[in-house]
Amino acid sequence: MDYYDLLYGLLLLLPFAGGAVCISLPSPRRILAAMCATVAASALVALLIVWRVFITGPTAAARGWFYVDALSAYHLCVMMLVFVASSVYAWSYFLKEADAGRITRRGLRQFAGLWCGALAAMSLVLISNNLGIMWVGIEATTLLTAFLICIPVKPASLEAMWKYLIICSIGVAFAFLGTLMVAASAGGLHLNPSDTLLWTKLRQGAASLNPMLLKTGFLCLLVGYGTKAGLAPMHSWLPDAHSQAPAPVSAIFSGFMLNAALYCVMRYVPIVETTTGNVGWSLQLLALFGLVSIIVAAAFIIFQHDVKRLLAYHSVEHIGIITLGFGLGGLGIFAALFHTLNHSVCKTLSFFAAGRLGQIYGTHNMKKMSGSLRSAPVWGAGLFGSLLVLIGVAPFAMFMSEFQILKAAIDRHAIFSLVLFLAGGSVVFVGALGHAIAMAWGEKSPVVEPERAGGIEMFLAFAPLAILLVLGLWMPGPLLRILKQAADILGVQS
Repeated sequence: MDYYDLLYGLLLLLPFAGGAVCISLPSPRRILAAMCATVAASALVALLIVWRVFITGPTAAARGWFYVDALSAYHLCVMMLVFVASSVYAWSYFLKEADAGRITRRGLRQFAGLWCGALAAMSLVLISNNLGIMWVGIEATTLLTAFLICIPVKPASLEAMWKYLIICSIGVAFAFLGTLMVAASAGGLHLNPSDTLLWTKLRQGAASLNPMLLKTGFLCLLVGYGTKAGLAPMHSWLPDAHSQAPAPVSAIFSGFMLNAALYCVMRYVPIVETTTGNVGWSLQLLALFGLVSIIVAAAFIIFQHDVKRLLAYHSVEHIGIITLGFGLGGLGIFAALFHTLNHSVCKTLSFFAAGRLGQIYGTHNMKKMSGSLRSAPVWGAGLFGSLLVLIGVAPFAMFMSEFQILKAAIDRHAIFSLVLFLAGGSVVFVGALGHAIAMAWGEKSPVVEPERAGGIEMFLAFAPLAILLVLGLWMPGPLLRILKQAADILGVQS
């Protein structure tokens, strides 16, 4: 076993070992401590892999079945950032739930075990060179995260879990069909059976693939993985799952799991574009689904009453913006990758704040959460600030990535996309700003005592806002190089 075999093996096995330890521990504090330690150890292994990639280039292991290049390394960084922050938040969140008697030790063991399993499954998605194994990773995330939705078990959370399972399983079945069609399109390459679905092999021989089979397969893949990514009109599971899941689970759903599904789609794009002669066929489909998601989300955001459902529709909107950026090609791909980071950081914070305020107020109804800046200054400010970032207020980083996507649309002369993007963004701005002001500055609820946050909570609330502000004003050189390398992997032009 060489160095990279060891690293990739640790990345997958550490979460499973940590999850096994978690389900055997007796007390809530020990369970959550073991979970945080497992995630931290996995993050260190991931950083070693990422460092190697950006210093020496792509790395491979397990006879080429595992492969990490700049694109997957970038997503691995984003994933670990979300998981580490969410694990620290889960420590505080679930200790409060346990003290209030809203979750049992058995429920905490189940949560920690599934949490570590979900980390392993998402890692598998990102490091797989075999597109079939990548599909297995996405299917595993569906099965593992479904049970995270109903912790603790309630009728509404059970209903959301089944809706998530059924809709996403149908979507993943479409993705499986698409994967088979892509494998069939490679018949002319005369590859060994074990190499038929290796992304590196398909990318090298893309010019010899069967265009009709590949196009049909990509359509199935876009619908299938797009369902898991929350693209409209396949998004109907997402508002229910986000509104019923515990806040840390919602954070990893929106902060990264949606990105993981979209990452799977993007792995196919350079293959499809090379096979079809770089005519933008797959990019047009991506732009279409992105625009539909933005418009659908804008229509629903106006009428929301539950803050977590509001944030869920923001996920639909921003996944649409990212997909539109990819569909525009060129600068749009760079901007979409930058927006992926911005959205993950911001949405993680917003669900942290919504979850903690939900514990304080005993509800997620926005009308009953008014005056949050006075009742809970730290988390009220965190939620208000994150909503301002989500609607694209300058000078935060999300404004800059959206501005770059607009520029990409202008450069490509995609006037229709430009107009719909601006229209949808304007509706979201007005609607979400009204909700944010009412929650932050409305009349304070007389039944809620002012809440003082601890040091860790203050860090979790304000550090993401500081990161988003800095990235909006200044792009660090290393991040710029990483984004450029990741965008170059896709190798498509507008």
